[in-house]
Amino acid sequence: MTEHAASTALLTDHYELTMLRAALHSGVAGRRSVFEVFARHLPHGRRYGVVAGTGRLLEALASFRFGEPELDFVRAAGLADEATLDFLRSYRFSGDIWGYAEGECYFPGSPILVVEGTFAEAVILETLVLSVLNHDCAIASAASRMVTAAGSRPLIEMGSRRTHELAAVASARAAYLAGFATTSNLRAGQQYGIPTSGTSAHSFTLVHDGEQDAFRVQVSALGTGTTLLVDTYDVAAAVRKAVEVAGPDLGAVRVDSGDLPVIASQVRSLLDELGAKRTRIVLTGDLDELSIAALAAAPADGYGVGTSLVTGSGVPTAALVYKLVAREGPGGPGSPLQPVAKRSVGKPGRGGRKWATRVSRRGTAVTELITTEGPAEGRGRALLRPLVSGGEISGREPLAVARDRHRAALDELPAHALSLARGYPAIPTVFEPDQPDTLNGES
Repeated sequence: MTEHAASTALLTDHYELTMLRAALHSGVAGRRSVFEVFARHLPHGRRYGVVAGTGRLLEALASFRFGEPELDFVRAAGLADEATLDFLRSYRFSGDIWGYAEGECYFPGSPILVVEGTFAEAVILETLVLSVLNHDCAIASAASRMVTAAGSRPLIEMGSRRTHELAAVASARAAYLAGFATTSNLRAGQQYGIPTSGTSAHSFTLVHDGEQDAFRVQVSALGTGTTLLVDTYDVAAAVRKAVEVAGPDLGAVRVDSGDLPVIASQVRSLLDELGAKRTRIVLTGDLDELSIAALAAAPADGYGVGTSLVTGSGVPTAALVYKLVAREGPGGPGSPLQPVAKRSVGKPGRGGRKWATRVSRRGTAVTELITTEGPAEGRGRALLRPLVSGGEISGREPLAVARDRHRAALDELPAHALSLARGYPAIPTVFEPDQPDTLNGES
């Protein structure tokens, strides 16, 4: 793996070092193990989820190194004895990771990430894996619904002021993957090559002596193709001033408040009357997928979405879990993997290393097939692909590839999958062989 300057090793949970330390003492640290990431359910009656964050996770994994600063902290906090410190000092993940490709859709039980390695190597990755995937999958899943609601109208991601500064960058990436056209976040533009766009705030209008002065300055500095914010005072008066200043070639006007369907229609009529028939209308103001869908008949040319996007439209986590599903048997190295699963009431597990296949009929997905006795070859499209092999990252790809993949994944789903109404998952998840969950007993 490539070395990175900034370590991600402490983006983890105290309990992982607790387990590591005890496992090193008991002798099970080196036991070959398989962990899987999956969601037991989709939130709020949604029809599908979207896999996102894999690229960020691979970059974070490459930097998962315990240097002296990290070891000093762990030592001073009393989290590790010398054996544990020695293990952490030389830590390099040397196993294999398989996963659904970014942009794929997933359903309850989909094993979107499979981590194979020693127990010690794999268990301390849990928090890093879940923190990245839970956030990015949640954002991308909400963003995908917004893109569906918007139809052919472009969406601007503009939620940076409503979340943590680094979460804002990750959110912009997930939104772009799911089909947003641009982001207002410059770090996301620099880091991921996402096109950036932005308008101006009401403060820019208020700081000038008059609205027309503000428009004149903005047009002078940025050209007639700029977007002018027209709802600081009186919208109709502002639209007249905007066209008077910029002329009929004004790029766009933005409306951020009020009864948006009504105002958009009034603004469109006024722009056409003033000869600005090509001037676009951008609507913003606490939009989500439902309010965007309600604007379908309004003469809008695009939307800006902030708070709802960066909070997953009310679902800020994808509820993914990271569970041990198989481990080496008591025969020692080389012995077959044994399925394991917990038996907690309400949270039962399903043991065994799994493979996933998307089964389609006449080009439309009908089943998420999960098998535990090997890949379901010839029955559909295999979903798990190698991301890390023998500790070497092999799954990096351009963000544009994941973006294209998501469009193709949506096209593969049945039509009702795109409904915004609450409902069941778009396709059922079927496990083969169909048998009760494997439960790990006392030994």
